[in-house]
Amino acid sequence: MAEAALNRLGRATGVLGLSAVVVNQCLFNVDGGERAVHFDSLRGGILPTERKEGTHFIVPIVQRPIIMDIRTKPREIPSVTGTKDLQMVNIKLRVLWRPIEGELPKLYRELGTDFDERVLPSIGNEVLKSVVAQYNAEELLSKRAEVSSRIKEQMMTRAKHFHLLLDDVSITHLTFGREFMRAIEQKQVASQEAERQHWVVQRA
Repeated sequence: MAEAALNRLGRATGVLGLSAVVVNQCLFNVDGGERAVHFDSLRGGILPTERKEGTHFIVPIVQRPIIMDIRTKPREIPSVTGTKDLQMVNIKLRVLWRPIEGELPKLYRELGTDFDERVLPSIGNEVLKSVVAQYNAEELLSKRAEVSSRIKEQMMTRAKHFHLLLDDVSITHLTFGREFMRAIEQKQVASQEAERQHWVVQRA
């Protein structure tokens, strides 16, 4: 009798263990700052809806959740490009970006999970070359705010085509080639010398 009871207890434990495994396979969690898209092999790919924070149900084997981070992240985009007067300029952008909620299934279907690596450097270089080529070297320095604003506007427009939202775009680094910097220094020295001569003449 005791042996039969032990057998029943063993079977019950086995059933409970199997049930726990099945339940665990049927549920998944989405943490704060994340969203999930579903891959469904029976429906032929990514489902059009996304799952928000919380615990969700899936059909094991048939469905698979893909967790995506939607928090704002920084990225630096370097570029070497030419100005209107053919001066080479080293420029770096700092971009704060995040994927657009509601468009995550499209984003994953079109670009996968490494979308930021594939999209941001490409559109960053494209926009930088396009905008910088419209200014000469001195204008880049004197009209930096205008240049930055145009770059930001064009970057945001381009990013939306790839289901990305840019919270901020700013120029963090801007330097020219040695020849141009030498010419600028010589110009500043000449200007200071002219001012000094003018002061000497006035004093005399």
